[in-house]
Amino acid sequence: MNGPRIDAEFMPMSERDVDEVAALEAGLQAFPWTRGHFSDSLGAGYSAWVLRRSGELIGFSVVMPVLDEAHLLNIGVAARCHGQGYGARLLRHAMECARLNGAVKMFLEVRPSNDRAVYLYRHFGFSQIGVRKAYYPAAVGREDALVFDKDLV
Repeated sequence: MNGPRIDAEFMPMSERDVDEVAALEAGLQAFPWTRGHFSDSLGAGYSAWVLRRSGELIGFSVVMPVLDEAHLLNIGVAARCHGQGYGARLLRHAMECARLNGAVKMFLEVRPSNDRAVYLYRHFGFSQIGVRKAYYPAAVGREDALVFDKDLV
């Protein structure tokens, strides 16, 4: 990245962010979450955050709390910001928020074809604990999901 690094800040996702977050997601995924998925997550009280740099949305995360566990449902970084450490910042923030809210373990699913995400999760100490067969829609048929977990304490 050229020039001075402009710091980014986390803010709780609000209904005002949903259209922008859904548009960012649509640019990242072949089978993206809809606006309704994000809005429903907010309505359910999930831990949802946006990451903004100079007011510009560059990432988001959504975590569902379940008793003393947390399930990372969705996380994304604008394509123009890939490789700049924002995914790591989002994941670290999601884990810390979950831990502060009483979670002792975090779970997630990831497409095996998403090499970048698989690497990030493994780098942060997540371990594969299973496979969900035919979990994700795909261009042809369905794609499995790798199930990962990590202790947060």
